[in-house]
Amino acid sequence: MMSPPFLFGAQRSNAVLFIIFISSLVTSFSLSYGYDSLDPYANITITWDFRLQTGSTYDIKVSIYNFQQFRHLDRPGWKLSWIWKDDDQVIWDMWGAEAMEQGNCSKFRSSPQLPHCCKKQPVIIDFLPGAPYNKQFSNCCKGGELSSMIQDSSKFLSAFQMNVGFGKTNNITEVMPTNFTLGIPGYTCGDAFLVLPTRSSPDGRRWVQTLETWNVTCMYSQFRASPSPKCCVSLSAFYNSTIVPCPKCSCGCQGLPGAKCLKSGEKSPHLLELPRAQENEEVPPLVTCSHHMCPIRVHWHVKQSYKEYWRVKITITNLNFVKNYSSWSLVVQHPNLRSVTQLFSFNYHPLNAYGNINDTGMFWGIKSYNDMLLASGQSGNAQSEMLLHKDPGIFTFREGWTFPRRISFNGDECVMPPPDEYPTLPNSATTSRPSLVFFSFLILAFVF
Repeated sequence: MMSPPFLFGAQRSNAVLFIIFISSLVTSFSLSYGYDSLDPYANITITWDFRLQTGSTYDIKVSIYNFQQFRHLDRPGWKLSWIWKDDDQVIWDMWGAEAMEQGNCSKFRSSPQLPHCCKKQPVIIDFLPGAPYNKQFSNCCKGGELSSMIQDSSKFLSAFQMNVGFGKTNNITEVMPTNFTLGIPGYTCGDAFLVLPTRSSPDGRRWVQTLETWNVTCMYSQFRASPSPKCCVSLSAFYNSTIVPCPKCSCGCQGLPGAKCLKSGEKSPHLLELPRAQENEEVPPLVTCSHHMCPIRVHWHVKQSYKEYWRVKITITNLNFVKNYSSWSLVVQHPNLRSVTQLFSFNYHPLNAYGNINDTGMFWGIKSYNDMLLASGQSGNAQSEMLLHKDPGIFTFREGWTFPRRISFNGDECVMPPPDEYPTLPNSATTSRPSLVFFSFLILAFVF
């Protein structure tokens, strides 16, 4: 006897539960291992170039490349660290960056000059802009900040040079350090691996190359960066008076440990009263008490409909009292983004990660106008309107089609409301019931 082509009762529910489990498992893997389907090749690459050997010392150039399309490194910036293999390895001098601590250099007390750093695990930080000219290096002095490749391709690289003494051995392979870290939550670095030597041409005619070049690849994971999301999305439309708020407890719940907020009507703290972190550390968010407790809220409003176009208003609100978001970015996934006609007040760039599929775009502020999202207050928001063409055959106001499928802020995915709560057309409920009754009568007539 042939098995029925469909499942009944418990079998169907078990199948649904299994599918949900597999989907959540795949999602958790993608978050924890740093894969982002909107930027599948995103990573930060550390290049370690052995440039020159003089006796028992090497000149080493270290370059940090941000190969991420829409995720940048904000303040306090990178803090590069590694572990030397030999206890006698020291940094004699540096240009373009500095070690946070010198360490114990007592064994070199007889030397005419003490090393710059004698720690087995040094922590290197970038110079701030305006560093002494004789200590600068090409592509240095950005305070550890790196732009994304799309926002500013001239500022996605940071570099410094150091003179390192290798003690007992001169073998490069034996002295290459291990355990690289960027010092930024969410980033995990792999092992160093040997690549082709870096080549350069100072005059455009003669090419020179390094003695050896090693690469280290670092990946970002939102799950490792923070146990809870950092932003949420609210929705509204001109054809429905309902405003769908951010889901409850999107980024935290009031009353839970670590959830700090200011209650409604409570006076906002003075600048000097705000919590401060130590140097090169990020301050924990302090937000207005709300049902979602998110420091960033993105609102998508379907504003108007024309004969061949429709208009959307996007508002980004900073609810964090202790942080200004500089060089912010917003990534939106929607099938009609392939037909963006006009944009006001924001920059825009399509993200075509999969060839002809043009359903994702990146928004960011205009320099010196709204590229800085100020802390919570009257100026703590940025907004823009977008005009899109109604693509024939796919455009509709039904079933929440005009709302985004996915939104992320600064590379971190925001919590979306469930689809069954999206604003609906006023007649959607009444038009669906007669069709259901009609099909029910058809089924009954067929059976009898």
